[in-house]
Amino acid sequence: MVCLEWWSFEFVVLCSGFLPKPQIETSVLNISLNTACFVYMIPFGLGAAVSTRVSNELGAGRPEAAKLAVRVVLCLTITGGIIVGTVLIFVRNIWGYAYSNEAEVVKYVAIMLPLLAISNMIDSIQSVLSGVARGCGWQKIGAFVNLGAFYVVGVPSGILLAFVFSIGGKGLWIGLTCGIFVQVVLLSIITLCTNWEKEEIKTKNRVFSSSFPTDIDARTIEKDNGENTKKRVFC
Repeated sequence: MVCLEWWSFEFVVLCSGFLPKPQIETSVLNISLNTACFVYMIPFGLGAAVSTRVSNELGAGRPEAAKLAVRVVLCLTITGGIIVGTVLIFVRNIWGYAYSNEAEVVKYVAIMLPLLAISNMIDSIQSVLSGVARGCGWQKIGAFVNLGAFYVVGVPSGILLAFVFSIGGKGLWIGLTCGIFVQVVLLSIITLCTNWEKEEIKTKNRVFSSSFPTDIDARTIEKDNGENTKKRVFC
């Protein structure tokens, strides 16, 4: 799930090298990607937290608590996305100086940051929904969603906007934002249509059907004099 998304961002940066003024385009997109990674750590952490919480609650037989955790983390993520997006917009004219002294680069970064604020807001919601998918054991579904969202919609849209409509690096980033939006829509539909009671049953079945590796047997128990030592084997 994660690799399919990250590779699409790296691919877009590589595509920027074929644009007019490739040095400027590549520099700005690298700065944008670096900034996106920096601000993404907040929703990524919340996504990891909700993944653990949802899986634990479902395993404990508390589907309502799992639903509550999803709502709470979504509220936190949306609030954080609004705050981070606002900060990015306010610092757009000076943020580029953290990476370059070139006036053209700084000006281009100032144009990209509002787009970055929008994509971060959408990506924050995606991070939580992806965490829910991992917590419910939907990794395969999430991988197909990411594959379709980024490689059927996102990357082709970015290439079309950048090279056909001559929007440049902004077009590449807008294409990725479209991919993230599709990803959020699909994951939202899956989450809203989830029967949490059935997911609880599936989770319990996975837990009860799991077993220890077959190489754990009596041979792993060390024998001694048998005095003052008690060992237990859980199976």
